[in-house]
Amino acid sequence: MPLTRDFFARSVHEVAPELIGATLLVDGVGGTIVEVEAYDQDDPASHGFRGRTARTASMFGPPGHAYVYRSYGIHWCLNLVCAGEGRAEAALVRALEPLQGLEAMRGRRGVEAERALCSGPGKLCQALGITRAFDGFPLDEPPFELLARETVPRLAVGPRIGITRAVEQPWRYGLAGSRFLSRPMRSLPGSAA
Repeated sequence: MPLTRDFFARSVHEVAPELIGATLLVDGVGGTIVEVEAYDQDDPASHGFRGRTARTASMFGPPGHAYVYRSYGIHWCLNLVCAGEGRAEAALVRALEPLQGLEAMRGRRGVEAERALCSGPGKLCQALGITRAFDGFPLDEPPFELLARETVPRLAVGPRIGITRAVEQPWRYGLAGSRFLSRPMRSLPGSAA
């Protein structure tokens, strides 16, 4: 079942864990989302914390669109915009289990090992061919295709990676036991198997 813009019109803290196990495809290339991080407007680690700029405009909505930015001037990062228009909330897609279009991913990444294709936000964007040109695109229209997870997976949770503010927030969610995570995580007690 496709994820529509309505799915994203909620708090990122509700949406982010529900993205684990969903399928993300870009022009038919992609796989299962196994790791995301949540960022909201009140979070000092968020791009939206200091207000709207030309760079962050897409993060302020509408929900169900892509917010793409360059990290450290090197890597593109894909965020899925949540909440209501005017409120900066987004889930950073950190890792996928690559399932479709592996040869295209290998060609773009220049690596053979499946584990190395999408195990980090920059790797993922390179493998899927995502650049700033995708910023603001709706997530429920081509080239994007997002499909709801079929079962509720066992979640892992932990602190976000690569930030210096609000590092104590446990807003990184992953598929427990997945070998495709960017870094290991601990399982969340009480999560579904």
